[in-house]
Amino acid sequence: MVGLWLNIDYAAFVALFCIGLYVVLAKQNLIKKLLGLNIMETAVFAFIVTSGMVDFGAAPIISDDTTGPFASPLPHALILTGIVVALSITALALSLIVEIYRRCGTIEADELKGVE
Repeated sequence: MVGLWLNIDYAAFVALFCIGLYVVLAKQNLIKKLLGLNIMETAVFAFIVTSGMVDFGAAPIISDDTTGPFASPLPHALILTGIVVALSITALALSLIVEIYRRCGTIEADELKGVE
């Protein structure tokens, strides 16, 4: 139990990812599926940002009075790029869902199987 408490952030990320995966797999509404995908993306982003954290780490700016360990800025830079890509994918998916609704009259995945 102590090991879980020390890694509670990782347990939260796994739980968040599993919630998003459940929504994507179990729900038929396309908007709910998109929200589940966004929840999964958020869990992955939080996991990667947390992996770049160093306890008592200094900013990676070298000067005369700073000593290691240094925090890695690379995960944060990658996540900023990932957030932009995720936002773009979400906007594109929402516009596609709107077009599906205009053409088919529904956004339920099980009802779209029979629509031509």
